Amino acid sequence: MAPTALNHEATVASSTSHKSAANGSSHTACKEPLVSSGSLDQFIHFESTPPIGREYPQLQLSDLMSSPDRDQFIRDLAIVGMSSLRNQKGFNYELTLHNAVSQRGVVFLRGQSGLTVDMQKEFIDQLGKLSGRPQTSGLHVHPLIEGKRDVGVNERNDHDEKISVISSQLSKKLAGGGYGGERYMNAKRGWHSDMTFEHIPSDYAILKMRVTPSSGGDTLWASGYEAFDRISRPYQQFLQSLTATHDNPGFVASSQRLGFAIHPGPRGAPENVGTDLIASHPIVRTNPVTGWKSLYSVLDQVQKINELSKQESDEIMSYLGRLIYENHDLQVRMKWGKDDVAIWDNRSTYHTATVDFDGSTEVRTGNRAVSMGERPYLDPNSKSRREALGLM
Repeated sequence: MAPTALNHEATVASSTSHKSAANGSSHTACKEPLVSSGSLDQFIHFESTPPIGREYPQLQLSDLMSSPDRDQFIRDLAIVGMSSLRNQKGFNYELTLHNAVSQRGVVFLRGQSGLTVDMQKEFIDQLGKLSGRPQTSGLHVHPLIEGKRDVGVNERNDHDEKISVISSQLSKKLAGGGYGGERYMNAKRGWHSDMTFEHIPSDYAILKMRVTPSSGGDTLWASGYEAFDRISRPYQQFLQSLTATHDNPGFVASSQRLGFAIHPGPRGAPENVGTDLIASHPIVRTNPVTGWKSLYSVLDQVQKINELSKQESDEIMSYLGRLIYENHDLQVRMKWGKDDVAIWDNRSTYHTATVDFDGSTEVRTGNRAVSMGERPYLDPNSKSRREALGLM
């Protein structure tokens, strides 16, 4: 396991085991990739694009959650195996189950009307637990939870601090203007991974869309694995020596302008406390489930590369950001319908909502639950996705 400490420093992992001196718990796992039991082989699926995305057109999470094999199903959604699958017409396909969430980055499920709020929370919590996250990590509480109570998790307007309601109405309020604000004029500003300002950021997230506009409001995801693979080897080596400071000044500004306090924590892990919303992470991290390297610290969620001057940092961050938003062939796009669900791995993907509909007349609302994982680390012995799959 990799070394950890309760400070702002990012971790570069060694192959030895190390426990936090602060509380004796292991917070970063440097381990072999997990192996699938094949329990998902019975469910038809297809890959949305070659590098990212998978859809299960018939799978119902509510059925999995009530199955006696629930834990095995959930665990296999995060790991690797081989599958021989028969489609509806009786043809056999030999498929590699690139682990459904952590290898494919994001998984899409349609029409999940039976998935309750409690099931949604339990599912994403179990996905983290069963794929090996630290025992001290749990579900995130959004730092702006006190400012997000205008819209509840259901028609009764009930509230749940472990559910972050994604709402065009709330976005308008928190941004202090029209829905999208500057993001409407410069859409690249929307790309991010969830909660990187936390010392223990997110591993997995699940979003169920409750209300969709008549057109638009899609979400895009991009592969951090593929972005890393598009960088030359010498430049990869350079980036692997760097860490970056992550922050979210927008959240701080919203709380100050609207007059509510940022949730002081803990927010899903004992390390996630305080109101500064600043943390340091490696530019390149290893996903402990797949053992693959991913580009992690890019775009507007990064304040500065710690080891470089501001000018050097700005130039490098600009280049890394362009790898994400200029390359549509490492992205996948989700057109939402009512009760559709997306599950993604925040350690190796970026995502952004598309603010292309009239927020004054239409509404986009969903329930998101976010699991917190391990302290980000880089295992120098880990491989890139293409290297691991023999695609170099």
